[in-house]
Amino acid sequence: MSSPSSLLKIWTKCQSLPKGNWLFSKAVCFKAPYFGSIKPLITNLTAGHCSAIVKNRRAIHNHIGTIHAIAQCNVAELCAGLMVDATVPAKTHRWIPKGMTVNYLAKIDTDMRAVAQIDVPSEWLEKQDLLVPVKVYNSRDELVFTADITMYVTAKKR
Repeated sequence: MSSPSSLLKIWTKCQSLPKGNWLFSKAVCFKAPYFGSIKPLITNLTAGHCSAIVKNRRAIHNHIGTIHAIAQCNVAELCAGLMVDATVPAKTHRWIPKGMTVNYLAKIDTDMRAVAQIDVPSEWLEKQDLLVPVKVYNSRDELVFTADITMYVTAKKR
């Protein structure tokens, strides 16, 4: 594997600080403000893995008092994007989301925990679609939402 991405280096530095996960999460939301709407807490980030928690609060509820579908999509895209950014070799490749297929399996009436995880490819192609599965669980550890996010990964122009 290539050297750690700059995102992973920042994550690692934050881990040595008090409230490092919170600080890292705030920095991510500053860089990409839309994610701030769900107030995520990134709990783990490695090459091939990212997890986050989103608290159940009224600001992300729908009309029936459960977590809104788009808030679920938002945390899925956040975890997938952070994980891909931490995984793709930044010196040689870049990425962008291309599409997302979601399944709402149950209403979410608790906090939610999202996990994006892939097997890290041993080789990165010139162009490829990278399918990133994301699973979202409620506080009872029940699977309540899934997303398959297609990331378009290409080699950087030299």
